[in-house]
Amino acid sequence: MINQNFKYDIKAGFSVFLLALPLCLGIAIASQFPPIAGVLTAIIGGLVSTFLGSSRLSIKGPAAGLIVIVLGAVNELGGGDMVLGYKRALAVGVVAAVIQILFSLFKWGKAAEIMPPSVIHGMLAAIGVIIIAKQGAVIFGVEAVAKSPLGLLAELPQNIMNLNPKIALIGGLSFLIVKLWPRFKKLNFVPAAIVVLLVSIPLTFFFTVGPQFLIEVDSQLLKAITFPDFSVVFSPVSLKYIVMYALVGSIESLLTVCAVDNLDPEKQTSDLNKDLFSTGIGNLISSLVGGLPMISEIVRSKANIDYEAKSRFSNFYHGLFLLLSLLLIPGLLNMIPMAALAALLVHTGMRLASPSDLIKTFKIGKDQFFIFVSTMVITLLVDILVGVGVGLLLKIILHLVRGAKPRDFFKLDFSREEREGRVLLKIKGALVFSNFLSLKRLIQKEGARESKPVLDLSETLLVDHTIQMKLAGYKERGLLEIKGLDSLKAVSDHPLSFKKTGASGGT
Repeated sequence: MINQNFKYDIKAGFSVFLLALPLCLGIAIASQFPPIAGVLTAIIGGLVSTFLGSSRLSIKGPAAGLIVIVLGAVNELGGGDMVLGYKRALAVGVVAAVIQILFSLFKWGKAAEIMPPSVIHGMLAAIGVIIIAKQGAVIFGVEAVAKSPLGLLAELPQNIMNLNPKIALIGGLSFLIVKLWPRFKKLNFVPAAIVVLLVSIPLTFFFTVGPQFLIEVDSQLLKAITFPDFSVVFSPVSLKYIVMYALVGSIESLLTVCAVDNLDPEKQTSDLNKDLFSTGIGNLISSLVGGLPMISEIVRSKANIDYEAKSRFSNFYHGLFLLLSLLLIPGLLNMIPMAALAALLVHTGMRLASPSDLIKTFKIGKDQFFIFVSTMVITLLVDILVGVGVGLLLKIILHLVRGAKPRDFFKLDFSREEREGRVLLKIKGALVFSNFLSLKRLIQKEGARESKPVLDLSETLLVDHTIQMKLAGYKERGLLEIKGLDSLKAVSDHPLSFKKTGASGGT
């Protein structure tokens, strides 16, 4: 298998390495970790987690979506001492990794599938806004004063007025490259991140940029290894971030695996619990030696598929090339301007907080828009855990107002009968996000028979957006026949909007 796929996997692995290197450095810096910590995380994700997981085309490494959590842990646990905060954040990572491993052993990995898209997208949009706010000052070469995301955004006009011309030129040009490069279709075999480095590094020499504007990577890998400080690991602040690391990291990673499975040309399905186990082991090792928390990362995973990877060894090769870069060219890494890496992160933040996602959500229904915006705003004002909790609570309240009974959130009400050799599953009550796993088990059990089951929704009280998305996936893959859905009333013209018996427009 290795020989058969070698030329494809090593090509994809090398191409993803070129994309991952600057991103890993930038994510680490933005998280207040040493730059090398991001690369170290991806090396472990490639060389270790590759052989433990089941997702054959996903790439594991640090993710921009976790920057906000890691940075918060460093700041709060360090109390102004960033080195101490870094070591204590590593301890948080160790405990969270153990929890992820336990999640996988208890088969809880599939729970990520029930998360409502509006809540997830609202959380990611808030993370995108925070990344933009925090990296804006770096692009302009000034030091931020404000601490809160909204305060940092309000500071941006002042930062522009006081910008460092040379650094702002490097940062601005880097942003334009990463934004416009995809338009050059014939040159897309070269990652935009590498073009940014090819342009920005020579500019640092031309402008004689001072070392305070460049990254600093330790030339000796063993010296970069840092061990956790467990002195306050069970304090209230640590426990808060342990929950965030474990929950948000697990959910984001597992959702990526599901997305990669959908993009997989061979449509192979991953074992989510097995993949969560591999992520937990990778995080445990990474946190014990000074690395960031890792997930299956969507941008690098999609690039891996685009570069025609055939097996999990592309992830291994990407980790191997990252290791070789630290061993062979550490001096070159120290020439990278932080403004260039900040530009890459701002571009990532803009993708997470894209206005198009807000528009798409509004078209699905005002209910989804309300949950999206509420999750985003609360996350910006408080933190991710509270934001997601409020989003889920609003989702539940909305369903209760629409007629769902409390038992509907935990139990699937259905009847089963056979007609002409086919199984008919008639759903009653409410089909909502929290009872999707029960529905999935039912469909898989009946789907093991010779003929695909028929799902009758004509007597269903309501079907929420999360369930609609899942059913659309089953129908597309030819695993299920659905009848009666058209008899329900939709709240909007979108085909996946909330539907209810006798529903009217609006929320």
